[in-house]
Amino acid sequence: MLQLNIKDETSRLCAVVLGTAVSNGPTPTIDGAYDPKSLEHIKAGTYPVEEDMVKEMEAFNQVFQKYNVQVFRPEVIENYNQIFSRDIGFVIDDIFIKANILPDRERELDAIQYVIDQIDPLKVVRPPEEVHVEGGDVMLWNDHIFVGTYKGSDYKDYITARTNMHGVNYLKELFPNKIVKEFDLVKSKIEPRDNALHLDCCFQPVGTNKGIIYKSGFREEADYMYLVDLFGKENLFHIEREEMYHMNSNVFSIAPDVVVSEKNFTRLNNWLRDNGFTVEEIPYAEIAKQEGLLRCSTLPLIRD
Repeated sequence: MLQLNIKDETSRLCAVVLGTAVSNGPTPTIDGAYDPKSLEHIKAGTYPVEEDMVKEMEAFNQVFQKYNVQVFRPEVIENYNQIFSRDIGFVIDDIFIKANILPDRERELDAIQYVIDQIDPLKVVRPPEEVHVEGGDVMLWNDHIFVGTYKGSDYKDYITARTNMHGVNYLKELFPNKIVKEFDLVKSKIEPRDNALHLDCCFQPVGTNKGIIYKSGFREEADYMYLVDLFGKENLFHIEREEMYHMNSNVFSIAPDVVVSEKNFTRLNNWLRDNGFTVEEIPYAEIAKQEGLLRCSTLPLIRD
C-alpha cells in the first residue's frame, strides 16, 4: 500500500507519478487546441514533436533516479497526450482527489488506475460533478491550501478556466482545519502571455519561505498582496510577462533545497543558486509550448 503524504510543495519527494510523452498522437487541429499557447504553435508550425518531448521527460526522470525517487508512469494510451499528470488528480495530506477534468481526458485517470489501486480506497475521493478542480490550481503551504480559480461570469466560455468556486468550497469542506485561500486568475483564450492557465503558471513556493510570482497573473491586486504579506516581498522572485509565458514559475521541488528547472531560465536559476538552492537544469522548452512545464508533468504522492 502507498501511504500518501503531501503537506507542501517542497519537502523531500519519495514517490511521484510522472506523465509520459510516448505515443503522444498527432499535432492537434486548430479547433482541438486546449490553450492559446498550443494554438500559437499549431498555427506557426512549431508544435513540439514526440521524439523531442520523450527526451525531455526522460531527462526529468533521470533527475528523479538521481535522488532515489520512486517514479510511476501512466500506462500508454495510443495516440494520446498524457504528459500533464498534475491535471488528473492531486494529493492533500493522505487523500487522493480525482480531478473532474475535461471529459475527453477521462482516460488519463484510467491509465494510472494501477497506482490508485495501491491506495487505501477510503482515501480516494471523487468530487461531485459541478466541482471543477485541477491539480495545477492547488498548492499546499503548511496550513494553507492556495487555489487558483476564475470568478468571471463568463467562466463557462473559457476552456482555460479550470477550477471553479465549487472546487474551492469543496476543498474547504474536505479540509476544515486548513486555510483555503482562492486566487482569481487572469484568463485569455487568445493571448498566452495574458493567460494564467493554472495557479502554478503565476506562483509557486520554493524552499521553506520563498516563492516565484507573476504579479499580473492575478485579477485582483489584493490576491497578489496576500502572498506578498505572507512570504515577504524580499522572499519573492518576481517574473516578467515573457518569463511567465515561458513558464518560469512552473519549476518542481524535489527537496527544500533542490529545484528542477528549465535550463533556459537564466535569471531565475541564478536567483535560486544565489539563495542556496541546488538547481537541476534540464531541457523542457518543447513541452513548454503546450502551456505546461515541470510541475504540470508531475503528481506527487509522498513527501517526507
